[in-house]
Amino acid sequence: MGYMSLQIHARDGSSRKSRGFRAALFCLTAIAIAGCQGRDGAMPAHSAGQSVEVGVKTLAPQRIVMTAELSGRLSALKVSDVRPQIGGIVQKRFFVEGSDVKAGQVLYQIDPATYQATYDQARGTLAKAQATLASAKTKADRYAQLVKINAVSAQDNDDAIAAVREDEADVIADRASLESARINLGYTRVTAPISGRIGASSVTEGALVTSEQTTALATIQAYDQMYLDVTRSSADWLRLRKAFASGRLKRSGTGAAVQLVLEDGTPYAHAGVLQFSGITVDATTGSVTLRMVFPNPEGELLPGMFVRAQLDEGESTSALLVPQLAVTRASDGGASVWVVDATGHAKQVAVQADSAYADQWIVTSGLKTGERVIVSGLQKVQAGVAVHVAAQAGEPAAASGVSLTSAAPSPAKS
Repeated sequence: MGYMSLQIHARDGSSRKSRGFRAALFCLTAIAIAGCQGRDGAMPAHSAGQSVEVGVKTLAPQRIVMTAELSGRLSALKVSDVRPQIGGIVQKRFFVEGSDVKAGQVLYQIDPATYQATYDQARGTLAKAQATLASAKTKADRYAQLVKINAVSAQDNDDAIAAVREDEADVIADRASLESARINLGYTRVTAPISGRIGASSVTEGALVTSEQTTALATIQAYDQMYLDVTRSSADWLRLRKAFASGRLKRSGTGAAVQLVLEDGTPYAHAGVLQFSGITVDATTGSVTLRMVFPNPEGELLPGMFVRAQLDEGESTSALLVPQLAVTRASDGGASVWVVDATGHAKQVAVQADSAYADQWIVTSGLKTGERVIVSGLQKVQAGVAVHVAAQAGEPAAASGVSLTSAAPSPAKS
């Protein structure tokens, strides 16, 4: 009897322990379910069939002006190395180093003595030839009259005419020699070929210079106009060409084609122009060269200065812009966005977004006006899930007709 009582007591204790274990398991399950619920006690939308709260942007065509920011170093539009055309001793220098000079201004005087003598000799030789020609013409005129009455032979008359022609040729040759001597004499006065600022002189008075020397006497830079050479990838060039051909981009009517930003970040007061674009693609870099020219009336721009140029590429009157955060890219570079379809469900759409505009992508295909692109709450979105639009992203100023410009649009990178 005692044994039976002990066994029953043991069963009762095990039963009580089992009931306690089931109660504890029930409590843990209830806590886990409560943690999965929202603050209002509801299950997540994707598991309970309820809608996900998202923010969207309704697409509307906008007018934008596409610009590209390119950097480089400025160069003077005209640069001239002053070199001697003849040899001799430098007698005098007529300019101050670092000053502005005018075209035609005398910079150096080379000893002219030998060139003056050569010039005088050539002038005398020409005078002699002219006198000989005058005598030959008189004789030929006389013989022309005498041959008519057979006072001289026809041969003598022909010889007189030939002598005139020879003397005329001598006059032409001597006149050319005189001109050559005059030019060389003029070269003894070395003048500035262009107007601009002249640098340091490489020679002083008493130095011997020659026409074959490779060292310039001085260098003049015309800084009233400066140019900037930059490179652009051929892929960008093709993209722009196709955009213009399709009508998505038009020539900008803003007037100023190029704006300059100086080293300290301040904009340059004078607009420049795109002078030319190269037609040859560099085989090493795959790029073409663009040259932009800027006026420099105040002398603010200096050769070698590093600057950034903002080039107007064109304008689009119906651009569709999507925030960059709303665009996802696959490993192959393909872009896609999530949109709210007509039934209120999320749908992923493949798009073409190759160009950036400020903090947005320009979408050229895959979307149309009026579509609602999901821009927030993307971490909760899945294909086919019902969505609830809780926020409408504000439209930029361009939607109301105000022109936007981009500081630095760039092509998409995969």
